[in-house]
Amino acid sequence: MSQFNYYDNIASIYDQTRWMSESVAEEVADHILELVNAKPDTSFLEPGVGTGLNVIPLAKRGYSVTGIDISQEMLDQFSNKLKGIPQNLTLIQADASQLPFPDHSFDVVLTVHMVHTVSDWQRFLDEIERVLKPGGFYLNAQWITPPARMAFEYYFKAILAKGTNTPASSPRHTGNREISVGDYFGKKEYRSNYAVAKKWLVSNTVEELLGFLKVRAYGLCWRSSDEEFEQALNEFEAFCLRHYGSLTTEISSEAQFEIWTYQIS
Repeated sequence: MSQFNYYDNIASIYDQTRWMSESVAEEVADHILELVNAKPDTSFLEPGVGTGLNVIPLAKRGYSVTGIDISQEMLDQFSNKLKGIPQNLTLIQADASQLPFPDHSFDVVLTVHMVHTVSDWQRFLDEIERVLKPGGFYLNAQWITPPARMAFEYYFKAILAKGTNTPASSPRHTGNREISVGDYFGKKEYRSNYAVAKKWLVSNTVEELLGFLKVRAYGLCWRSSDEEFEQALNEFEAFCLRHYGSLTTEISSEAQFEIWTYQIS
């Protein structure tokens, strides 16, 4: 299944299956605004904006926000949250790795765990540099998966791999390629900074996490046939009962939102 169809299919459940809450997003937005010394007219672009989790707080506060995503269904979820599209928000359905904007269009470009999904990451970073205004900021961020959820997913991947040709450690999308955003911007004499914008505790029952797999909410769920997937899921549910003791067992661990900031010297 293509990445396009994957995101179209999970758009309606995307937010509930991730671990970024609205309150956390508000705190991250506070951090971002301070990081870029935002003024009332500061403009933001997020390629791969999805359902808007990362930038809705900015749009609600009146900042000029542009989001681009390949999935119209994800963008529809975004606009539904705001009951329409306010004047300060622009949503564009297009390939986020090809930015359809003039040079020097934005004060801030934000990407969140998406650079590895583009086919030519160096060209994509060239595009980010092109659309940034002089003195602008590129924020390369990611949500770090809570360790307990990461372990849960690894157990499932290991079972799924037994019935397919996909290794348990198979990277998502193009993550197997060597990507060094820091080296790219370092050679161009950008100033850089790393910070953890927010840490927070994430808790789910085993049953909830199994439910996310059952609705195939993640890319790993689409790498095998329906029959292979269902067989692995049944085996994994039995494993969970043995390993966790009960489907009502709650597993908790800490997530964090990391930001690498780049600005031209």
